[in-house]
Amino acid sequence: MSAYKRFAKLEYIFVAGLSLASLAGCTPGPAYVRPSVDVPTRYKEAGHAQQPATAKPPQGWLQAQPSDVDHGEWWGVFNDPILDGLEAKVTVGNQTIKKSLADLQQAKAMVGVARSSYMPFVTAGASANIDHTSKDVIGRSLAGRTVQDYSMGVTASWEPDLFDRIGHEVDAAKAREQASEADLASVSLSMHAELALDYVDLRQLDVEAALLSQLVDAYTQAKALVQTQFDGGIASESELEQAETQLEVAKAQLIDLGEARALREHAIAVLIGIPPASFSVSPVDQPLPLPAIPPGLPSTLLERRPDIAAAERRVAAANADVGEATSAFFPDLVLSASGGFESSKFAQWATLPSRFWAIGPALVGTLFDGGQRREELSVAKARQDAAAADYRQTVLSAFQEVEDNLASLHVLADESIAQQRAVDASSKAAQLAMTRYQDGATDYLEVVSTQSVNLAQTRAEIELSRRRFAADIQLIKALGGTWAAR
Repeated sequence: MSAYKRFAKLEYIFVAGLSLASLAGCTPGPAYVRPSVDVPTRYKEAGHAQQPATAKPPQGWLQAQPSDVDHGEWWGVFNDPILDGLEAKVTVGNQTIKKSLADLQQAKAMVGVARSSYMPFVTAGASANIDHTSKDVIGRSLAGRTVQDYSMGVTASWEPDLFDRIGHEVDAAKAREQASEADLASVSLSMHAELALDYVDLRQLDVEAALLSQLVDAYTQAKALVQTQFDGGIASESELEQAETQLEVAKAQLIDLGEARALREHAIAVLIGIPPASFSVSPVDQPLPLPAIPPGLPSTLLERRPDIAAAERRVAAANADVGEATSAFFPDLVLSASGGFESSKFAQWATLPSRFWAIGPALVGTLFDGGQRREELSVAKARQDAAAADYRQTVLSAFQEVEDNLASLHVLADESIAQQRAVDASSKAAQLAMTRYQDGATDYLEVVSTQSVNLAQTRAEIELSRRRFAADIQLIKALGGTWAAR
C-alpha cells in the first residue's frame, strides 16, 4: 500500500472517531432536583423567645440573608476576651477539626482523580528479552532456536466522554467535596460550641465558688458569735455544734467544686489541642452577660446549617452516581495509538526499518452481563433515596433543635424570675432569723434552717443561669452560628 493510501486511511479513521465523539451531547441520567422539604413560615416557640424574630440583632450578630454567606465568630456576642482567645486556639489547634480538614483535602484530590479521566492516557516502556523455544514443539518455525527481542515504544489512548460517564463521575466527586467542606464547617461549629459550653460552666463554677467563700466567712463569724454566747452561758452546746456543722458543710461544698472545675479545665485544654498539664484558667467570679439571640426565619436555616448543606450535597452526589450507572448501558469509544522500535539485534534497535506503529478507534459495548448493570443502577437509585431521606431527617432535626432551645430559653427566663423572688425571700428570712437569734427571740436552729434554704436557692439560681447560657449556645449552634454576608 502506498504512503498516500495509508495516510488517507488514517485520516478516515480519525474523522470517524471524531464523528462518534460528537455524540457527547447525549447525557443520560436524571437531572438533579433538591429534595423537597416542608419549611414552616415561623418557629412555633419564637413568639415566647427572649427576643422576637424581627428584633434588631445584638452587636456582632447578623441574620442570614438569601445570598452568599460565611461563618462568623459567634462567640463574640458574649463579650469575653478570655473566651475569644480560647476559641481562636480551637480553630488552629483542635485535632478533630484538623482531621476534618484532611478529609476535605482528600475529597479535593478525588475531584482531580475524576477529572484526569478526561485526559489521554500515555505510557512508555522498553524491554530486552531472550527466548529459547523447545525443539520438541511441532509446527513452530523457531523450534530449538534462541531469539532476542529488543523493543521500545509509546502507547496513547483516549476515551471521549460520549455519554457523560466521566462527567457524572466528576459531578459526584465535586458534590462530595462540597459535602466535606460543609462537614468541616459543622465540626468546627460543634467544637467551638463545646468549648463555649465548658467555659460557661467554668465561669459559673467560679461564681458559685465565690458565693461559698463569702458564706464560709459569714458562717465563721456566725460561729464566733455562737461561741461567745456559749462562753457566756447564753447559747447551748447543741447550737455551737450546729454552727460548726454549718461551717464545715460550706467548706466541703467549696472544696467539692474544685473537682468539677478541674474537669472543665482539662476538657478545654484538649479542645484547644494541648495537654491538660500545660493549661489553666484563672478564676473569674463575675457572671457573663446573657445575650439575646434572634432566631430569624426557618427558611434561612437551610442556608445557615452546614450539616444540612452536607446532606444536600450528598443527595447531589448520589444523583450523579445514578447518571454514571445509567451511562454504563451505552458503548465506549476508545481512540488509541502506539509506536516505537523493535528488533532482534541490539545494533539495529533504533534504526528506521525497526519502527512500528498502530492507530485506530474502537467502539466497545456490553451485550450481556447477567443483569449486573441493571442491578448497579438499582443500587445507585436506592442510595439516592437513602441520601434524600437523610437530608429530610437532617432538616427536621435542625428545626427540632431550634424549637427545643427556643422553648428552653423562654421557660428558663420565666423560671429565673420566680427563682430570683425565691432567693430574695430566703435571703430576707435568713437575715430576720439571725436578728431574732441575736435578740434572743429564737434558737440557732432557725438560723441554720433559713440559711440552708437561702444557700440552696442561691445555688439553684446559679445553676439556672448556667442552663440559660447552655440553651443560648445550643441555639446558636442549632442556627448554624452567626452568618455575615461576604
